[in-house]
Amino acid sequence: MRLNLNTKILLGFGIALGVLLLTTGVAYFSNQRLAYYTRQVQHTYQVLQATSDLRTNLRDAQGSVRNYLLLNDTTYLPQFDLAEQDMNRQFNILRDLTRDNAQQQQRLDTLRRALDTDTRDLRMWTDRNASAPTARVMISRNQERLEIIRGMINRIKQSEDSLLAERDRNQDFYAQTTPIALLISAVLTLFIVGWLVSRIWQELAANAALQQELQEVNEQVAHRIGIIEHLAEQVVLGDYSVKIKDEERDNLGRLAGSLNRMTRQLSETFGALENRNKELDQFAYVASHDLKAPLRGVTTVVKWIEDELSGELSDKMRQYLDMMKGRLSRLEDLINGLLAYARIGRTEQKLEPVDVAALLDEVTDMVVPPDFHVRLPDSLPSALVADRLSLQQVFTNLIGNAVKYHHRGGGTITIGCREQKKFYEFSVADDGPGIAPEYHQKIFLMFQTLRDRHTAESTGIGLSIVKKIIDEQKGSIWVKSAAGEGAAFIFTWPKQALPARSDAPALAS
Repeated sequence: MRLNLNTKILLGFGIALGVLLLTTGVAYFSNQRLAYYTRQVQHTYQVLQATSDLRTNLRDAQGSVRNYLLLNDTTYLPQFDLAEQDMNRQFNILRDLTRDNAQQQQRLDTLRRALDTDTRDLRMWTDRNASAPTARVMISRNQERLEIIRGMINRIKQSEDSLLAERDRNQDFYAQTTPIALLISAVLTLFIVGWLVSRIWQELAANAALQQELQEVNEQVAHRIGIIEHLAEQVVLGDYSVKIKDEERDNLGRLAGSLNRMTRQLSETFGALENRNKELDQFAYVASHDLKAPLRGVTTVVKWIEDELSGELSDKMRQYLDMMKGRLSRLEDLINGLLAYARIGRTEQKLEPVDVAALLDEVTDMVVPPDFHVRLPDSLPSALVADRLSLQQVFTNLIGNAVKYHHRGGGTITIGCREQKKFYEFSVADDGPGIAPEYHQKIFLMFQTLRDRHTAESTGIGLSIVKKIIDEQKGSIWVKSAAGEGAAFIFTWPKQALPARSDAPALAS
C-alpha cells in the first residue's frame, strides 16, 4: 500500500520521536545510574574515612594512657577523655553510614563490645600509679586486644574497599556509557531526521514532477476539449462537415470518434431532410397552383350557373349551389391554411420594433365586430423587436377564434401582458362557452375543431399555425379554461428576438 506524503511525514516524525525518546530514556537511565554510583562511591569514601578516624581515635586513647604511665604526666588524662569521646562519636557516625549493610552492622556490634572492653581497661590503668614497669605491663596486656580490634577495623575497611572497587567499576562504566548513549541518541536522531528530510525532498520533487506532468496533460486535454467545443459550435451553426483528428485511445479519443460518426450521420440525415423539404416545396407549389386553379374554375362555373339560369333555378337548387360555394370557400381556406402552416419558419423574418398596442388596434379593427368589447392592459411593450407579421398572425388567430366560437351575439375579450425575465407573457381571454380540460391539448393539433363544421366553417388549422409560430420563437402556449367559463389562451414571446432565418426558400402562394 502506497502512503501519501502527509502520512510519510507523520510516520517519519513519529519514528524519529520514538527513537529520540528511547535514546533519551537510555541516556537518562545511564545518567541516573552514574549519579547513583557516584553517590555510592562518595558514601564508601565516607565510611573509609570514618574507619580511619576511628582507628586514629583508638590510637590516641592508647597513646594518652601509655604516655601518662611512662611520663607520669597527668595532662595526658584529659586527652584520653577527649579521645574516648571522639572514638564514640566516630563509631556512631560509622554505624549510621553502614545501616544499609547488615554484614558491616554485625562487625560493628562486635567492634562495639571490644571497644567498650578496651576503654574500661584503659580507664582502669589511669587509676594506677604511673611508672615505666606499669606502662610495660599495660602495653603487654592490651596488645592482643588491640590487635583484635585493629583486625576488626581492617575487615570493615577491606569490605568497604571491595565495595569501593565494585562501585568504582560501575561508576566508570556508566561514566563511559552515558556520553556514548547521548552520542548515539544524537546520531540516530540526526540520521532519522536527515533520512526523513531526504524522503520529503524526494516526495516533493516527485510531486512537482507529477504536477508538471498533470499540467501538460491538462493543457493537452484542454486543447482537445477546445477542438470538440469548436466542432459542437460548428454543428450548432449547421456545418456538419467538420471532423476531429484525434487518434488517441482514451476517453476523449473515443468521444472524438463518436462525434465524427455523429456529424457524419447528421450530415446524411439533414441531407435527407433537405430532400424532403424540397419535396414539400414542390407539394406546396402544386397545392398553390394546380389545386387552387381548378378550384377557382369550379367557383366561376357555379357563379355562371347562378347568373345564366337565375330565373330557372328552384329554391332547392339555389340551396345546393350555396352549399357548394361554402364548401369551395372552405376548401380554399384549407389550402391557404396549409400553405400558411408550411411557410412558418421557411420565410425570411423582418425584425423591427413593434408597438404591441398599435398592432392590437389593427387586429381588433379587422376581426372584432362592433358588438364585442376588447379590454387592453394599461401597459404594453412599445418597442418589442420581433417579426411583426408573425406576432400579428398569432393575435389575429386567437382573437378571431374568440369571436368565431362565441356562443352569444356579443362578448368581451380581455388582452393581458406580464413582463418576465426573458419573455413577455401575453393572454387572450374571452367569456365564451369555454373548453373542457380533456380538449386542452387536442385543440393545438392540425384539423382539430370542437364545433360542427356545418355550424361554423373551420379548417382546424388556426391554432396549429399559432403553436408553430410560437415554437419557432422558442416560446410556449397553453390554455386555461373549463366548460361554460370562457377560455384564456396564454403564450410567451421572447424579449430578445431570435436571429432571422434566411436559409429556407420562400414558398409560392
